[in-house]
Formats: sequence, C-alpha cells, structure tokens
Amino acid sequence: MRRLSLPIVGAMLIALGVVIFAAGERPRTLVIDAGAAPTASPPSTDASATPVATSGPIAPGYRIQVPRLSIDLPIAEGDVERDIVVQRTPENFAFHLPGTAIPGDGSNTYLYAHARRGMFLTLWNARVGDEVFISTPSGAALRYLVTEIHPRVPPEDTSWVQPTASERLTLQTSTGPNREDPRFVVIAVPA
Repeated sequence: MRRLSLPIVGAMLIALGVVIFAAGERPRTLVIDAGAAPTASPPSTDASATPVATSGPIAPGYRIQVPRLSIDLPIAEGDVERDIVVQRTPENFAFHLPGTAIPGDGSNTYLYAHARRGMFLTLWNARVGDEVFISTPSGAALRYLVTEIHPRVPPEDTSWVQPTASERLTLQTSTGPNREDPRFVVIAVPA
C-alpha cells in the first residue's frame, strides 16, 4: 500500500466511527465534570506552526491503562486500509494512528479503539484529572492526565490528528454506529 499523507488519513477517520462502534453499546449516561469543557482549541493547522515530522509505526510492547475507567489494552499499529476502508478493526487492542507521534516523542499521539466493554467504551465516563499510563517496551511508564473531553466532535473535523508543538495523547472512540455520528475525543497531557 502506498504511503498516505496525514490529511488524507485524517479524512479517512470519518469512517472510523462506524468501525469502532459497530456492535457496541450506546451510552446510557455521559458523565463529564463541570470543568471538563474544552480548555484549548484543536491543534493548529497553520503550516508555520507545524512541529517536527511525526514518527514511524509503534513498536510492539506498548500498552495503555486508564485505571479509574478499567481500560487496559495493548497498543498495536493501526492499518488505514483495514480499519477505515475495509472496516475490519480487530478487537481487544487500542490502535496507534499511522503518521502520528509515538508516546513520549513530544507531539500528538492519536490512539483509537472500539466503544465496547473492555475497550474504550468507558472513555465516555472520563473526567478531567483522570490518570492515563502508557507502558513502553523498555518498561518505562509514561503518566498523563486528562485535560479535555470533547464528547461530540464532528466526523469531518480531522484537526485532532495533526502534530502538536507539545506532547499529548488524543484518545478517540465512537458515539454511535453511523458515519455521521460524532466522535468522542479525550486529550491527556504529561503529568
């Protein structure tokens, strides 16, 4: 498969909501702290503000844990063809969006998973201040804190996959089974 540019990959994320949510559950209640309103804008798409280039594929051995939400998943490299075009995203993994930063590299790491039990379904109950841990293949534990919760990101808004000037995790899952359904996005920054 030929290399796709980051904006094309971002545009293909429009379809990812359907893939991630398929056969999952709809939220019964959405719990967001009053302070969970967006505290910053999406990453800038101004070319003059674009940071250094992104990293390559994520190595095996990374894991994401959000203890309060009972999220504990291995992280694998996403596959745009499989996950978005063919819509066959495997279960029981969080996936690293190709072309985004590797955790700890100082830019935007974009991770996505199905909105299902044992995966990112409980992300709908994230709160500002929740701890997120990324374990690396070397055994290091990177600690992040949730700073923003965006429960209704329009599927055409692909700005969330862009590189950022500072380290952050962008975690994404779906809110419904249709392509038009908003995405649920949580931002966490190093603690």
